[in-house]
Amino acid sequence: MKFSASFDPTAQCVLYDGDCLDLFKSIPDGFAKLVVTSPPYNLGKPYETHLDLDEYLAQQRRVIQESVRILHARGSICWQVGNYVDNGEIIPLDMILYPIFASFGLHLRNRIVWHFGHGLHASKRLSGRYEVILWFTKSKKYTFNLDAIRVPQKYPDKKYFKGPKRGELSGNPLGKNPSDIWDIPNVKANHIEKTMHPCQFPIELIERLVLSMTDEGDWVFDPFMGVGSTAIAALIHNRRAMGAEIMPNYLAIARLRIKEAQSGRLRIRPMDRPVYDPDSISRNIPPRIISLDKEDSQTRLFESKGTYRPSRKTRRP
Repeated sequence: MKFSASFDPTAQCVLYDGDCLDLFKSIPDGFAKLVVTSPPYNLGKPYETHLDLDEYLAQQRRVIQESVRILHARGSICWQVGNYVDNGEIIPLDMILYPIFASFGLHLRNRIVWHFGHGLHASKRLSGRYEVILWFTKSKKYTFNLDAIRVPQKYPDKKYFKGPKRGELSGNPLGKNPSDIWDIPNVKANHIEKTMHPCQFPIELIERLVLSMTDEGDWVFDPFMGVGSTAIAALIHNRRAMGAEIMPNYLAIARLRIKEAQSGRLRIRPMDRPVYDPDSISRNIPPRIISLDKEDSQTRLFESKGTYRPSRKTRRP
């Protein structure tokens, strides 16, 4: 696998040490099939400078404009954001960023709600337990592979009870559309993927976006790469990854994680592991061990079409 520290169209992975706006200068128009990131929320984290809101939005506009420029005609942009907090008042970043994306002619396909069960506890308002992914496309013709991200049917044995299809299974045998609400655990202290990053992507969140919005061999770009979760999600599904990171310690962790994935030592949370429910019996699915140098059999949530045999044992709580 070929790695590079600067833009190289022949590489499988590019990790740039520095500002994404500098990396953008070397990337040609229409290069990436998917741009996916979680930008700084302007909360004063170690990796960001707290800015006035107008200045923050101007900064985001520059990154978004360049992201649109390098986006393939059939490509997607996914911007995962939470809330900007100002003197105890929350401002939803997806609401104030939407006009910027719209000004560049992008089309909003979904406002995906990422729900998670754990987080900081609030005392003067309700505790926040979701963030948002804005999914935009550059045109009306775009890559979208729904079958790659289908989830188990709630009632896999359900059948038509009347009409010409009576007695046949009523649901798609490959599973159902995951909808626009995704219940995926966030990366906290006991998460198998946890690093020193305070706001780390769970890899399975990005896997859904990579599998559904790109094809094998496509480029996935993350302007705020962090500890490399986007790159790992892309590489394990035979895509190419590129991104920038201004924090040297985060970039070092990203390189280490990719190196561990190459050698078969990186463990991640499997996409098909149910969210833990203490009141229900859950399937015991062990951590997934990644080996980039070997063929990875788990490139989808399900088996290939035609091999699915629903039974009561496949039901999830």
